Amino acid sequence: MKRPAAVPALAWPILFLLLAAAGCSTLNGTRLEPLLGADVNLVRLGDRVAESLLTQAVPPLLPRQPDQPVLITTLVNNDQLAETSSFGRSFQNNLAAGFVSRGYAVREVKLRRDLLVREEKGEFMLTRDLQEMAGSQRAQAIVLGTYTLANRVMYLSVRLVDPADQTIRAAYEDRLTLDANSLRLLGLQFDDNDGCGPSGPVCPPVPSVLDRVLY
Repeated sequence: MKRPAAVPALAWPILFLLLAAAGCSTLNGTRLEPLLGADVNLVRLGDRVAESLLTQAVPPLLPRQPDQPVLITTLVNNDQLAETSSFGRSFQNNLAAGFVSRGYAVREVKLRRDLLVREEKGEFMLTRDLQEMAGSQRAQAIVLGTYTLANRVMYLSVRLVDPADQTIRAAYEDRLTLDANSLRLLGLQFDDNDGCGPSGPVCPPVPSVLDRVLY
């Protein structure tokens, strides 16, 4: 019986580079972040959230129904429900792309006046507006979302709501350790002093080896 061939010494550096190239944001906030951490890919995250909501929805949503669209609102700060950020507005677009790519009609709410639209802030859906929206828009579902921040950690909550009876038909929860780009979308400033911590200013994320090599 032949023994398996030994891995050439040259293969280990190549393997290391492949692992580094596959840096993952889920490793942010761990001991591996300096080595294999990565930016939070909002495009990929929005697609994953859309897939999760559609898979859970009971009863299922109907694709290719332009007269029964899905409305996707701006994500808001859970501590200040009337406030959003560049993150909230950008992730709204990422969610919309995830639904559209799967064949679901998404109404562009930026062109409507049925929502509470605030200049340079976004589109907000108040609970008391849901039933009114059900009649005026004939929406089969509305996507609502909030985020809560604790230093570099974001707790993300996105829900698929039936506008007729306000029941939650699907929900997605996630815990993200944010990178420099995501934090800037939230308008946060870094503090390079030793005093930064969970109860103080946001600490700068540590660039991964991959970022230092390539950028």
